[in-house]
Amino acid sequence: MATTVRRTSCNLCEAICGVLVTVEDGRVTDIRGDESDPLSRGHICPKAVALRDLQEDPDRLTTPVRRTPDGWQELGWEAAYELVVGRLTEIQREHGRDSVGVYLGNPNVHSLGALTHLPTMIRQLRTRNRFSATSIDQLPHMLASYLLYGHQLMVAVPDIDRTSYLLMLGANPLASNGSMMTAPGFGRRLKELRKRGGKVVVIDPRRTETAAVADEHYFVRPGTDAAFLLALIHQVIEDGHARPASYVDGFEAVEAAVEPWTPERAGGMTGIDAEVIRRIAREFGTADRAACYGRVGVSTQQFGAICQWAIQVLNIITGNLDRPGGTMFPRPAVNALLGLGRGHLGLWRSRVRGLPEFGGELPVSTMAEEILTPGDGRIRAMVTVAGNPVLSTPNGRRLDEAFGTLDFMVAVDPYINETTRHADVILPPAPPLERDHYDVIFHQLAVRNTSRWNDAVLPKPPQARHDWEIFRDLGLGLVRRTPMSRRKVEMMARLRLSPRRIVDLGLRIGPYRLSLRKLRRSPGGVDLGPLQPALPRALHHKTKRIDLAQRMILDDLPRLEALATGSDGELLLIGRRHLRSNNSWMHNSARLVKGKPRHQLLMNPEDLAKRDLADGQLVTVTSAAGSVTVEVAASNDMMPGVVSLPHGFGHGRPGTHLSVANQVPGPSANDVTDADFTDPVAGTAALNGVPVTVTAC
Repeated sequence: MATTVRRTSCNLCEAICGVLVTVEDGRVTDIRGDESDPLSRGHICPKAVALRDLQEDPDRLTTPVRRTPDGWQELGWEAAYELVVGRLTEIQREHGRDSVGVYLGNPNVHSLGALTHLPTMIRQLRTRNRFSATSIDQLPHMLASYLLYGHQLMVAVPDIDRTSYLLMLGANPLASNGSMMTAPGFGRRLKELRKRGGKVVVIDPRRTETAAVADEHYFVRPGTDAAFLLALIHQVIEDGHARPASYVDGFEAVEAAVEPWTPERAGGMTGIDAEVIRRIAREFGTADRAACYGRVGVSTQQFGAICQWAIQVLNIITGNLDRPGGTMFPRPAVNALLGLGRGHLGLWRSRVRGLPEFGGELPVSTMAEEILTPGDGRIRAMVTVAGNPVLSTPNGRRLDEAFGTLDFMVAVDPYINETTRHADVILPPAPPLERDHYDVIFHQLAVRNTSRWNDAVLPKPPQARHDWEIFRDLGLGLVRRTPMSRRKVEMMARLRLSPRRIVDLGLRIGPYRLSLRKLRRSPGGVDLGPLQPALPRALHHKTKRIDLAQRMILDDLPRLEALATGSDGELLLIGRRHLRSNNSWMHNSARLVKGKPRHQLLMNPEDLAKRDLADGQLVTVTSAAGSVTVEVAASNDMMPGVVSLPHGFGHGRPGTHLSVANQVPGPSANDVTDADFTDPVAGTAALNGVPVTVTAC
C-alpha cells in the first residue's frame, strides 16, 4: 500500500490553515493540522476534515450536464462550451449586453483559478448586471477602505498578536476563524492576548462563543451599533484622547458631527448603559495598543456604512491605526491590490430601484427585480459561479421565482442545489484537493505576513476540468465571437496564462522578490514577519492623506437620528454562524451536520413567556418579506427583544441533488429577510435587525 503525506492548506474559510493530508493508494485517509505553518501553527477546525467529503461526495458532478424534459443529461465539454457561449451571445445580440447577469458566490475568493481567470472571462460579457456575495457580507467594510485609504481591499486588520485591548462588534471569530481578518487559531491568540494582560470586550445582541470567553460582553439592540460607535468617538474627543496622525484631515468636521452623540443618547438607543460607554471610550483611548474590529453584524444592517466608517475613525483618532498592536496593513508576497481596481461608487445604478454600483457590482438585493421587471435592460440570462443565492440572499423565494423565468442559465458549480436546479447547463469544476492553490486574497487580510504555495494533493482525472480551465475556455469562446483587435489579442493571451505562471510573476515583482520555485522548497510556508507600519506612503490616495470627513457618511447621520425604536410585540431578527458550517455549501457533509440540531430560532425566555410560547414549540416567524415555520429554543444568550436564525439552511426543495443536506431540517432565514430593507449609502441588504413577529403555529 502506497502512503504519502502531502502538505496543503484548507481553503474552505478565511483562516487558510495549513494541513497534512495522508493519501493511501489514491484516497485520502487522514487530515490534520500542520505545525510547520507559520500562520496557523497546527490549528484546524472541523471544516478541514470535510475536504475529504468534498472529494468523495457521490452527489458531486464530474462532467457537464444539461437540463432536458427527461431530466439531466451528460454532455461533453466542447459541446457544453458551444451551447453556453452560443446562447449567451444570442441573447445579448437580441436584447443588449445587460440582458445577461452574473452572480459570483463566496467560494470564488477561496479558489486561485477563479481569482486568476474568472474576472477576465466576465469582462468579455460587458454587462453591468454583475452581482456577488460582497453585497450581502463585507461591502461596507470595503467601502470604508475605499473612502479612507483609497482602495477597496486596503483593509486594516487588528494586530491581534500584539494588541492589549480588543473591542469587537458583530464579530464571532471563534466560529468564523476570523473574517476580513485572517487569524487561524483565534482561540489560542485570544488566550495569548489575555495572558499578557490584555482585555477583550464584545458588543453583540447574542452572547456568542466569542462573547462567552471575553472579559466583558454587552448586549446591543440590532441596528444601533453606529450610535454606540459615534458615542465612543464623542467621548474620546471630549476626554482629550484624540491624537490623529499628521496626514489625517477632517477631524474638526467629525468632531462637530459627533457632538450630539453623547453616551446618554446612545445608551437610550442601544441598551448599553451610558457609563459603560464612557468607560470603554476611556479605556480604548488610553490603552497603549488598542484595536476596534467589526464584521458581519455591523456590515449587514441598515447603517453598515456608518458603522464601518466609525470603526476606522475610532482607530485613526486614537493613534491606533498603523501601529503595532493597533490596526495595520498586511504586506503580502503577491500584492492583490495591483490586480484589482481601487473601486468606485455610483458610476451607474440599478435599472429598477436606482441603487448604486460599487466596484462594478450592483447590490444583490436588486437581482430578483432586475429579472422580473419588464423593460429594456431586463436580465434574461444568468451566469452563476459557485453560489447559491436562493438561500444566501434576501427574499430568496422571490429570487427562486425569478430564476424560473429566465430564457437561459448556466452555472459553474459541482452541485445541483437550490439555485443551480434552475440552470440549463451546469459545468462542474474539480474539487479543492485536485487543484494547486495560493491564497491571493487572504494573505492580504492576514494578521501576520506569510506565504505558501500548495501543489494539488490528488491528480485530476482526465475528463475533469479545473475552474480556471472552464473560465479560460468560456472566455476564449466569447472573445472569438468579437472582431479582431489589440484588446482581443491581449485577452486571449491573458486567458491562456496558467495560475502557476500568474502567481510566479506576482511573487517575483512582489516586495520580497520570491518565486514559485522558492516557495515550493518550503511546502509548509514561509514566515515573512509581523505586520509593519506603512503609512502614509502605502495610501492609494494621490495626496497620501486620509480624509475623515466623508460627506456621504456625514450626510447619512440624520437617518440614524430618526431610527424608530420598534412597535409593541415586534422583535428584531439577527443571523448566526457555526464552526461546523459555511453558508449553505457545507451542509452535504455528514460529518459536519451530525450532532445537535442547529436550525432553531433562538429566543430569550422572557420573550417566550410574553407570547405564551414554550421551548421546543413550532412557531411562525413573519416579516414584510414572508413567513417561515421553525422550532423555537429558549436561550439566555439572546438579548430580550432579539431572535436569531442561522444562515444557509432551507434545503430539501424539489429538484435538488443533495442527499445529506436535504435531510437537514430548518428554513431559510432569507425567506424572511427583505430585499427592500437596505443601507441606502452602500446599497447593501440589511440581514440583521429585521423586524419580525413570532407566533404559535
